Amino acid sequence: MNLDTLSGLSLIADQQGSESEIPFRAYNPATGKPLEPEFHTATLDEVEQAAAAAEAAAPILARLDNRTRATLLRSIATALTDAGQAILDRANLETGLPLPRLQGELARTTGQLKLFADVVEEGSWVDARIDEALPDRKPLPRADIRSMLRPIGPVVVFGASNFPLAFSVAGGDTASALAAGNPVIVKAHPAHPGTSEIAGRAIQQAVRAQGLPAGTFSLLFDSGIHIGEALVHNPLVKAVAFTGSSTGGRALMKLAASRPEPIPCFTEMGSTNPLFILPGALRERASALAQGLQASFTLGSGQFCTKPGIVFLPNANNSEFLNPLSTAVSALDPQGMLTTGIANRFTSAVEQRSSTAISSIATGKPSQSDAATGQASIFSVELDQFLKDHQLEEEIFGPTTLLINYGKPADLIPVAQKLHGHLTATLHGTEDDLRDARELIAVLEHKVGRILVNGYPTGVEVCHAMVHGGPFPATSDSRFTSVGTRAMLRFARPVCYQDFPDAALPPELQRANPRKIQRMVNGTLTRD
Repeated sequence: MNLDTLSGLSLIADQQGSESEIPFRAYNPATGKPLEPEFHTATLDEVEQAAAAAEAAAPILARLDNRTRATLLRSIATALTDAGQAILDRANLETGLPLPRLQGELARTTGQLKLFADVVEEGSWVDARIDEALPDRKPLPRADIRSMLRPIGPVVVFGASNFPLAFSVAGGDTASALAAGNPVIVKAHPAHPGTSEIAGRAIQQAVRAQGLPAGTFSLLFDSGIHIGEALVHNPLVKAVAFTGSSTGGRALMKLAASRPEPIPCFTEMGSTNPLFILPGALRERASALAQGLQASFTLGSGQFCTKPGIVFLPNANNSEFLNPLSTAVSALDPQGMLTTGIANRFTSAVEQRSSTAISSIATGKPSQSDAATGQASIFSVELDQFLKDHQLEEEIFGPTTLLINYGKPADLIPVAQKLHGHLTATLHGTEDDLRDARELIAVLEHKVGRILVNGYPTGVEVCHAMVHGGPFPATSDSRFTSVGTRAMLRFARPVCYQDFPDAALPPELQRANPRKIQRMVNGTLTRD
């Protein structure tokens, strides 16, 4: 797709939306200048049209065989690859993210679509369970009882600001919802509408090529919150997925819960991701730890939800860590931010932190241009002060981190117990450190979704075992993940079939197991 052919109009099933009285533009954060063309906020009538089309598509998608559903996902990946250069060029203009980063993100986006396709095609993800009838059981016979996961219905996905591809129109939420057999309506993020339109047209093309209902996918534009609110309120919508701020996520959770028919709202709302440096690791590799931390908390200008935003550091013999860290951060150029609004909020939060009694350790170079940027910064605080001020645990979205000085490893247990929910926790330690940290690890299992050892949390591998979630307020429901193949489980629900004739059962539950999936039959996992 040529960038000159962007329409600026919503994609409602197989139709274009209309021009509205509420146009808006994307801005290049590197220059502060608006980009062509104008984009048009969807209307409430178009919300109704998209929801009705999705509702009509839902039963057809639910009945698709595994291979057809997998083919759709692979076709979307191919269409995105074919439109790759246009996607990369526009995303670079709208986000300021460098092309190598965007190329990696596009590869991740197509890769996760293909991974979901493999899982769907194999089919065992539906968790089929069969308890055969026991007519002679005393004192009462048992009926034939079978169950499996079924699609939940139309899903609304909110695009994220910090990942214009992997967590937006064709990202993990859309991919996992489609993989589970549901139609999707995406509310595009207003910071990168052109990127969203190109990706949306690629999905639309794949849906059309597979001969599937047009309501399988829609894309709606909105520069504010009204269209998103209308989508969540629409009675035909059955689930919501969101990646973004705590304020936005909590607002959507409240809307979803206040409906006459409440629906699940899966929100990923950011995290401060505590990182614990244990004494043995500090003695052995202080300089390497400093280098690794600096690279991690400034990766993507600190605009990753997995950025280590609080770091627990032994307060003794730490100069070999602090000196190179301070030097490296002080030498950093201004960090490019995704939007002017994000840059302003970051600068305000850092200035507020600087105005308190918290110590400033180092600050990067200031900006000399109008670009949306932030200065990298490190702050330091004593453990007792951190425990008294709950605001210090809150995320600051951007290139900053807070060092928390502690005395002995035993001090970390009570502080870990007082942490709220986060996406990740990281421990750096020797074998002796980690052996002595078993109680700390046990506490962290209740506080985060992913625990790392001797690594850094920025960067999330898309694989079967990955968990990208955590207790509230990191996410709305810590039982689920938004990355990895378990993400499909958010958009499915168990349905039980009792005493059905074999021909009336879904293939996954029929006696002959025609799809050859793994099932639990009378308590035993088998493919028979």
